[in-house]
Amino acid sequence: MLIAADKFKGSLTAVEVAEHVTAGLRRAVPGLDVAAVPVADGGDGTVAAALAAGFTRHEARVTGPTGTPVTATFALRGVGAPPAVAGGGTAVVEMAEASGLQHLPGGVFAPLTATTYGTGELLLAALDAGATSIVFGVGGSATTDGGAGMLAALGARFLDADGQPVGPGGGPLRDLATADLSGLDPRLARTEIVLASDVDNPLTGPKGAPAVYGPQKGADEDDVATLDAALAHYAEVLERAVGPKAAEYALAPGAGAAGGIGYGALVGLDAAFRPGIDVMLDVLGFGPALAKATFVITGEGSLDEQTLHGKAPAGVAAAARAAGLDVVAVCGRLQLPQEALDRAGIRRAYALTDLESDPARCMAEAGPLLERAAENLARDFLV
Repeated sequence: MLIAADKFKGSLTAVEVAEHVTAGLRRAVPGLDVAAVPVADGGDGTVAAALAAGFTRHEARVTGPTGTPVTATFALRGVGAPPAVAGGGTAVVEMAEASGLQHLPGGVFAPLTATTYGTGELLLAALDAGATSIVFGVGGSATTDGGAGMLAALGARFLDADGQPVGPGGGPLRDLATADLSGLDPRLARTEIVLASDVDNPLTGPKGAPAVYGPQKGADEDDVATLDAALAHYAEVLERAVGPKAAEYALAPGAGAAGGIGYGALVGLDAAFRPGIDVMLDVLGFGPALAKATFVITGEGSLDEQTLHGKAPAGVAAAARAAGLDVVAVCGRLQLPQEALDRAGIRRAYALTDLESDPARCMAEAGPLLERAAENLARDFLV
């Protein structure tokens, strides 16, 4: 049995999900051979999954989204080893660790002024620790600044008409007059950076970062309009600075990820965009584990329409189905009909809400409920 599940957001980490599923399975089938590869799709929980896969924990003190210092974690593996050895010198950096919603003081949104500066500092810390390749997971951000803060921390300069640095956040980018990326840390040019995201939105427009994700970060209708215009202007100034690629990247899939930090990574860091779950399955060693498996269990907190668009369970199910293996899922709540599960390659889903209808109790008692669900799963498929 291979357990390859994401976290149940707000209640269980991916590691804890695997532990509880294992306990439930073995309650029904004592001594069952179980392996676990906790997974993530590039959003929050990505570093935790890498640490569970054997990466080393590193911490850095960086600037939070509103300027308050925060402690951020990144994961590192293989420093000092030849590149052919286990992806030598690979860091997993999660932007939410530095610039995520969880770092807003008092939970108060700052849609126009939240900055990704701390994410740039976190990338610098990974370079300082010896990373030669970086998996850059983006998601869960408190920011909509197009990655300008991140690039500024890495050495770029964004100036207004008076030659002064523009303020933090996406709103002040409307005052941007000149951009200079020549001061970016030279190590970036020698570092392979993969932008790992499940978001394929462009930078601006009806499907852009401000319109689609701005409201989740506290932006009202006027804020969305301000941010959209500011990011469009930002892209125009960058086009003058670095050429046509800046305009092309504004329309590219992933540019709108995490408040446009995807755009900053594409333009300034020469990052390559890949679906987050595909990247993370490679990094976490899912392939070798899958080769030894005969049955796969995946899952996440909510199996819904978003799951089908690049989330971890869909990626796991696709890989397992290609290997000819059965896949079942566990989840907190199930919002997909069986037909949709079938199309995704998931034979059946076991939801905690089937065992406990009260959502609050379901969250509070997720561990024991998950063990019961796994026990039912084992009796249905293994006994």
